[in-house]
Amino acid sequence: MPKQRTQYICDECGAEFPQWFGKCPACDTYGSLTEQVIPATSSNPSRPSLSGNSWMREGGGDQNKSEGQPRSSFKLSQIAEQSIARCSSGYGEMDRVLGGGIVPGSLVLIGGEPGIGKSTLLLQVASNLALDHRILYVSGEESGLQVKLRAQRLISGVDNGVLEEETPSELPEIADETVEIEEFNGNEEERFTLSPALPENPFGPDLVTQPLRENDNQLTHQPEEMEQLEETQATLETPPEPVKQPATTQSNEEPRFYLLPETDLEEILRELESLKPYLAVIDSIQTIYFPSLTSAPGSVAQVRECTSALMQVAKRENITLFIVGHVTKEGGIAGPRVLEHLVDTVLFFEGDRFASHRLLRSMKNRFGATHEIGVFEMVANGLKEVANPSELFLGSRDDFSSGSSTIVACEGTRPIVVELQALVSPASFGSPRRATTGIDSNRLVQILAVLEKRVGVPLSKLDTYVSSVGGLNVSEPAADLGVAIAVVASFRDRIVDPHTVIIGEVGLGGQVRPVSQLELRLREAAKLGFKRAIVPHGQNPPDLGLEVISVSKVLDAIIEAIPGPANQAFAETPSSEESNTPLPGETNVDNFVNEFDDEFDDDFDSENPVF
Repeated sequence: MPKQRTQYICDECGAEFPQWFGKCPACDTYGSLTEQVIPATSSNPSRPSLSGNSWMREGGGDQNKSEGQPRSSFKLSQIAEQSIARCSSGYGEMDRVLGGGIVPGSLVLIGGEPGIGKSTLLLQVASNLALDHRILYVSGEESGLQVKLRAQRLISGVDNGVLEEETPSELPEIADETVEIEEFNGNEEERFTLSPALPENPFGPDLVTQPLRENDNQLTHQPEEMEQLEETQATLETPPEPVKQPATTQSNEEPRFYLLPETDLEEILRELESLKPYLAVIDSIQTIYFPSLTSAPGSVAQVRECTSALMQVAKRENITLFIVGHVTKEGGIAGPRVLEHLVDTVLFFEGDRFASHRLLRSMKNRFGATHEIGVFEMVANGLKEVANPSELFLGSRDDFSSGSSTIVACEGTRPIVVELQALVSPASFGSPRRATTGIDSNRLVQILAVLEKRVGVPLSKLDTYVSSVGGLNVSEPAADLGVAIAVVASFRDRIVDPHTVIIGEVGLGGQVRPVSQLELRLREAAKLGFKRAIVPHGQNPPDLGLEVISVSKVLDAIIEAIPGPANQAFAETPSSEESNTPLPGETNVDNFVNEFDDEFDDDFDSENPVF
């Protein structure tokens, strides 16, 4: 009889081993192996044996291939053509990241740091689609009441639909209780019941709600009020007219939003097959468990099996699934790597905890371009999309400081104008620091080495700090030239023309290499009002109203971008030779150099027209 066996699975890569290791032999991660007990299973007698196949027999089987017939396979031409209509999520930024909208029957995995806004974004998207489609929201982390409270808070931030209609603030609250009015006329008693929909009482609440007695002094001495009361009683006997609700722009049809607070996979699958929603949200996959497995929820086996079962139901019933995934301390999506291979689209929601903007980035997309980004802003009513993200990552061009440059980065097919800032200062210790925010630190070290070796800028004993405005992660090589210009401008304490964009990749030989999508970048710069563009030599963009300056060396780009004695590019800005008054934000270069040690004087090339 088969016995249970124990195996160890890596939480990072999903590799399986028969014994425990301190470090995973597959991915070299320490402490990532977890124990899993495999239940005893009998061998499957229905499994076909390989020894019975014709290709295993002597002679290699039948050599005549013309008689072969397909059993289940078919040709591509036999597949009926069908146009797939994408559905809008209600947010143009998210539709851009998904490749033009939501594809029916697709699986979308969205990950991000805790509290970044994953559940908020999916709840707003679900409420938008709930007016036209059946939506199922599976909550494994929150109760039904918690989801409702969060939906009520986000309700005013939804543009195209809400989960529930709010009571207009201008309407008074009407109690559900009924008020009985008694009037005694001799021995006869009449009772009237007020409906909550009655018009306002012209006599005030005291006269109607209090029992009217025959010996009441007010009624005895004021017969005119008795006549008015009789008219009111006649009004009460007639059925009241329904109260008209104020006209709203939203649809009166009740949104078809269904909530399921459940973590049992089998119950979720039964609900999906019964409800057949257009879109289902699983929040989150690490909380769902399969009862047949003995491992804990969130383990590698549970995540893999639950995702596989959800994928089979979604493809069979043509249900769109949005799956929320946790992240590890390193920033990757928790669970086995096979989780990202199973789904159609992998989105990552990122942002700075101290900033209000959020970036939705596409890491994998079978129905669109990868590395697309959508920009959102977190406000009091939830997430709001940012139509022009370049304004968010572009500083004020009226107050430009030294050590700043402007580049045009491309995230997928979207160009974004970003301001880079650099600061060069004397090192307080023997080893200088290199710190970056939004820029690859290894790329910065390479650019500094090129500037010192090929251009002659002495940076080996200076601290260098480079950051992108807004914290946008700029990792493409097209930002190299902008980083180099910003560093040199900070070293010389010069101001780069704020109406100039700098595009180019820096090679190890000091040359400026071509970049992709140059025309798209220049169109974005021209739309935002830039006047000049420094681009690599050999690329001929169309005339877009910009003064295009082609450079082949980093030194040529520095001369064109940074105003100085040898640079007459800015006719409206006098050079330091023509005027004794320093430029705005500019200091004397000699005084700046004298602040360093005497051993620094030999490295400084005073004959260089730039340095």
